[in-house]
Amino acid sequence: MQRVAVINVVGLTSGLIGSNTPRIKAFADRHRIAPIDPAFPAVTCVAQSNYLTGKRPCEHGIVGNGWYDRAYSEPRFWKQSNRLASGPKIWDELRDIVPGFTCAKLFWWFNMYATVDYSITPRPMYPADGRKVFDIYTGPMNLRETIKKDLGEFPFHAFWGPRAGIESSKWIAESAMWIEKRHKPTLTFVYLPHLDYNLQRLGPSHPEIRKDLTEIDTLVGELIDCFDEQSVQVALLSEYGVTDVENPIHINRAFREKGWLAIKNELGLEQLDCGASKVFALSDHQVAHIYLNDHNLLDDVRSHVESLPGIARVLDREAQQEQGINHSRSGDLIAVSDEGSWFTYYYWLDDTVAPDFARCVDIHRKPGYDPVELFVNPHLKFPAAKVAAFLAKKKLGFRAMLDIIPLDASLVRGSHGCRPNNQQDWPVFIGPTRSKEPLESTSIYRELLKLVTESS
Repeated sequence: MQRVAVINVVGLTSGLIGSNTPRIKAFADRHRIAPIDPAFPAVTCVAQSNYLTGKRPCEHGIVGNGWYDRAYSEPRFWKQSNRLASGPKIWDELRDIVPGFTCAKLFWWFNMYATVDYSITPRPMYPADGRKVFDIYTGPMNLRETIKKDLGEFPFHAFWGPRAGIESSKWIAESAMWIEKRHKPTLTFVYLPHLDYNLQRLGPSHPEIRKDLTEIDTLVGELIDCFDEQSVQVALLSEYGVTDVENPIHINRAFREKGWLAIKNELGLEQLDCGASKVFALSDHQVAHIYLNDHNLLDDVRSHVESLPGIARVLDREAQQEQGINHSRSGDLIAVSDEGSWFTYYYWLDDTVAPDFARCVDIHRKPGYDPVELFVNPHLKFPAAKVAAFLAKKKLGFRAMLDIIPLDASLVRGSHGCRPNNQQDWPVFIGPTRSKEPLESTSIYRELLKLVTESS
């Protein structure tokens, strides 16, 4: 049996592999590097679901990092149940054909209740007093306390938000080595998000990205050494490539100016009422799912969106079918930006009435993905003191809100989601593949299947 470890180096492209990534480059030189024709949209949940099912969104149902639940009339972003992705996963097929097969899934998405043998995923606790307590969820359940005893608490602050950095990827890598030494899974999936943070904050052209490349390269090298010692075949891959951006598209503000949004005043702040709106968009990097409650407006909406600066195309249902994203969760229209643009979720016209969650790290409440959560508001005079006061209140058991996120979309300098024109900006698969030609995102399933089964 050939044991395999799949290391997901988020944001890695062939254009980033070079002198700053000696370990990754050496690994690529020993094997083959194939570009991956990106999933559509090229975002985390879609790409991973394509890889793990061998299907496209029209079949597995993951149309983005979130979508609009028409029955609840509510956005659903960053949910974690594996049952949201329809159909069997690669470990289900391998379990049927490889005797004694086991699988570990470490921080890949849709991890809760996955039919794997070992899983770890970020999962805060939400006590009734309004607090948010950082934690992880594991399967089996007793793995949680055992691994935290050995590795310490997962550094959740470094996984997302203004302090996101290498510490979270280090903990995940250590958890992978911890699982390997104790359980020796047949197939291990490891998620390393470090590159993604500054690629979005600064853009891939920024000189500081060299430091991030060196940091992730060192970590990947340690994992390769660990798996090599255990005779585990390593494959490296990524989900998407990030391109430089300078143009945020405020699509919901454009809809509001047309009178299509319904806005509710709650305690003096504005809330988007999706169920009452004629039209609204859920933004997800360089893609926006547009939902219509008034379908008589379809042509007007499409024409208006196509007129906005930075729009590359708008997909109706027929075009969605061609892209393999025609699913009941998809928007009635899907807007795609050009490489230099991206979509905000912003719907207010005056920052003084922006919802309270807008200035917080709050990935579930916002009607769209918000990369501005990677920044601290530059207009705060003493942000460290504000954070200290927040932590002190939490420690004393008081409710508190850490509202330090700016409302300036121009800070974001990198994004992803559309299909970059340059293959140097595509995600990659590095391993003993027979192909140097571009791989379809759904074909990664078969590449991984072959790695495990051809020697077993």
